[in-house]
Amino acid sequence: MTVLTAKPNYSKTHFFEGYGWKSPDFETIKGVPVYRSNLFSRKNGGALRLFLNYFSFAFLATLKLRKIKGPFNAIFVYEPSPITVGIPAVFAKKRFKVPIYFWAQDLWPESLVAAGGVRNKFILGFFNSLTKWIYNHSKKVLIQSNGFREYILNQGISNDKILFYPNPTEDFYKPLLEVKEYQEFFKKDNFNIIFAGNIGEAQSFLTIIEAINNIKELHVKVIVLGDGRYKETALNLIKDKGLESHFNFLGSFPPTEMPKFFSHADALLVSLKKDKIFSLTIPAKIQSYLACGKPIIASIDGEGAKIVNDAKCGVTSSAEDSIALSNAIKELMALDKSTLNHMGNNGRAYYEKEFDREYLLQKLEQILIS
Repeated sequence: MTVLTAKPNYSKTHFFEGYGWKSPDFETIKGVPVYRSNLFSRKNGGALRLFLNYFSFAFLATLKLRKIKGPFNAIFVYEPSPITVGIPAVFAKKRFKVPIYFWAQDLWPESLVAAGGVRNKFILGFFNSLTKWIYNHSKKVLIQSNGFREYILNQGISNDKILFYPNPTEDFYKPLLEVKEYQEFFKKDNFNIIFAGNIGEAQSFLTIIEAINNIKELHVKVIVLGDGRYKETALNLIKDKGLESHFNFLGSFPPTEMPKFFSHADALLVSLKKDKIFSLTIPAKIQSYLACGKPIIASIDGEGAKIVNDAKCGVTSSAEDSIALSNAIKELMALDKSTLNHMGNNGRAYYEKEFDREYLLQKLEQILIS
């Protein structure tokens, strides 16, 4: 196995520590050769910065293919966004003469509308054509949510090419007991809710702030683990509403630390904007939350909310409905500890049945072999 990827820069003001334009473009991780392409970092986002980020990787990673030696049996593309990660794969397909298996985590160009507010018909038409070009060069298009199927069918992709393949999560996501690390951030007289992940427009953090404002007389605290473009705006809104005592932004931590934080929480929160694409998506953090065996508060529509309800592992409210979210939080707060634990156990059981990592890896092997 060989990996071609970028120098890490997501949700940072620049590259991750130890990486940059002049850093080595090759390393070995756990015996796996990893080639890293240069690209323009995202920095704080913005249309021009994101455009340069998307296409600089596509161009420079394609050039990087000259350094990679085969033979290979297949090309597997993980696409959490942007769709342009598929461009080097198409050139790799021609170079190594092997099929592409494209794992779509977002719908393009719909995600440009939902997350980026893009409305320009020329831009959307260009990305729609690019997406179809990549899909047509792929032997299979794997989708992380069954909700994606109809959208991709409408792009002219045949149904027999589309396979449902959900996200697993790392095996370090699991219930932990008697963890002492990070305990100081969780007061026993509070109902402690963790929000983990990107803090962006797509996460509708305003809904969370308004929901907490609705119940600010209660002992509820939101611990925020992550970073993103909306963070400063969120902090200003919290200050304006006098909610500083109800929020604690701790910044970003390695994924391996997340289960330690989660072990102290009473519930884990996931939220998204009200948008068609988000209702079709299963937010990846849901699998991580389920795996850690904690009750889930889901301020989302569609596929993600359905999982929480089917698993009987928490409470749901419609996306961007702050009143419904505050009521959902109050509903959980009114439950005793044993009921909350039962919800968490339900979530873990559902994860083991539907999203277990080993099961899904075996399934992926079968897809590639077939």
